[in-house]
Amino acid sequence: MSNLFWLTDEQMERLKPFFPKSHGKPRVDDRRVLSGIIFINRNGLRWCDASREYGPLKTLYNRWKRWGDMGVFARMMEGLASEGGEEKVVMIDATYLKAHRTASSLR
Repeated sequence: MSNLFWLTDEQMERLKPFFPKSHGKPRVDDRRVLSGIIFINRNGLRWCDASREYGPLKTLYNRWKRWGDMGVFARMMEGLASEGGEEKVVMIDATYLKAHRTASSLR
């Protein structure tokens, strides 16, 4: 499938310092699992909709849950953001209000 997301070697090198140490059994391929997690989150999919090329669905979910609880992803974002040059403020407005049909009258 050509529409799958894969992290590059450069991206993996930037992320490696934030990975927790492996205790006991070695982890499965970090590139495959992280690429799958990013693909799921970026596209707003359910875990069961992930491509089999990213590995077992349970592995994707368990890594996402475990690393999220440990704060690994937050440290990744903070570390990558601190490497940037100038500070920027980005504002996103996702407001969606439904107005009643009589809301436009002056009464």
